Amino acid sequence: MREPISRDARLALDLALTVRHDGNGGVADDLTEPAGLTAWVRAHPEVLPDAGCFTADAAQLAAVRDLRAAVRALFARAVRPGEPSPADATRLLPVPEAVRRLNEAAARTPTVPVLDWPEGAGPDVRPQPVRCDDLTAALAHAVIAFLASPDRDRLRACHAPRCVRYFLKDHPRQEWCKPSCGNRARVARHHQRHRTTT
Repeated sequence: MREPISRDARLALDLALTVRHDGNGGVADDLTEPAGLTAWVRAHPEVLPDAGCFTADAAQLAAVRDLRAAVRALFARAVRPGEPSPADATRLLPVPEAVRRLNEAAARTPTVPVLDWPEGAGPDVRPQPVRCDDLTAALAHAVIAFLASPDRDRLRACHAPRCVRYFLKDHPRQEWCKPSCGNRARVARHHQRHRTTT
């Protein structure tokens, strides 16, 4: 029953997943320095027109990290009544602040009015975004499109031991982001049952 993931959903999730389990019981952040952001953008060539030539600076890193904090806060809201990712539980932005940051980042894209006048109908003017060369704005647009899409209803936080990921639920019985997380959760439950019976 694996449903396809849209480009916007993939970008939004991949941005949120730059915060991950480090393999040692802690949390790792792939965006602690400009080189990490450079590598992430180059691994996602659909974000910018010249992603292969992109080199991040400190200001871009700070802007993307601010956006990511907003995204993870909004993901935590989207999974309600479920619990947010354990990485976020104690440091979520207030939702109005997260929405403000996301909208401000998206507004960095210039728009131009476009006239559409089909035969037999009146003219219609709608804003058309110009090709976005601003990384933060491009990511914000993808996040907004994802959060406004039906895919948002499939968003879940993985609650396997040591996991901090968000994922899109592919199957009605899916509880974890990966099979390895399901295995860890089952092992933890097994150990918990044996501790209480002995």
